[in-house]
Amino acid sequence: MAIAFKYMIDEKGDKTSVLVPIKTWQKMNQAYTKLQNKLKILTGIKDAFAEVKEAKKTGKKLQTLKDFLRESNS
Repeated sequence: MAIAFKYMIDEKGDKTSVLVPIKTWQKMNQAYTKLQNKLKILTGIKDAFAEVKEAKKTGKKLQTLKDFLRESNS
């Protein structure tokens, strides 16, 4: 089944907008939201690794898992 996109064009014939069927838009939007969430998680992991690396260099003490879990449960 082909997706029926419709294009809006200006007086020069250049495409200026696109109309997408609502079900297609909802699927695209849902996929985009999932990708945003995945990016947020992966960025957080990357930042955490950088923080650990920096802590090892400087000798900074990091929060333990036990303390983190205790804090998140309160």
